[in-house]
Amino acid sequence: MTIRECGLEDLPVVKQICEKTFVETFGEENSEEDMEKYLQETFSEEVLKKELEEEDSLYFLAYMEEKPAGYMKLNFRDAQTEKGHEDAMEIQRIYVLKEHKGKGIGKRMIEKAAAIGREKSLQYIWLGVWEHNRAAIAFYEKLGFLKFDTHVFVLGEDHQIDHLMKRAL
Repeated sequence: MTIRECGLEDLPVVKQICEKTFVETFGEENSEEDMEKYLQETFSEEVLKKELEEEDSLYFLAYMEEKPAGYMKLNFRDAQTEKGHEDAMEIQRIYVLKEHKGKGIGKRMIEKAAAIGREKSLQYIWLGVWEHNRAAIAFYEKLGFLKFDTHVFVLGEDHQIDHLMKRAL
């Protein structure tokens, strides 16, 4: 498995894996209308291009046998989705294709994020996870993340609660 940083040339692959992993993860528990609205608003080529060009964000693709298996988006400074984390880094998105779950990809991406955070002398990494995504919550807890707050995440028209979790570096 390899993990590499993305550039604009990766836009088609990033778009494809963003959409596929999000639908695999949340499609069964949300309405088709809310999913479609979220996908259009969040993963359009225009939005992803802007995110890939953002100097305070980084995208990474994880590959298994030279095929995309997952991705991660990191945010620093003002690119973070919540204020008040100046000495931290947000893992805004981290997803693995269903067929590759359980192969250590998520753990390796978290380790990569932690290494980047330490290189930048940050105090902690943090993320938001849907309160009903028990498997992801357990995964993050196993890797040392602790819940510190909640926030509202809007998926289409549905207002959901995310647990905010952080891990010291």
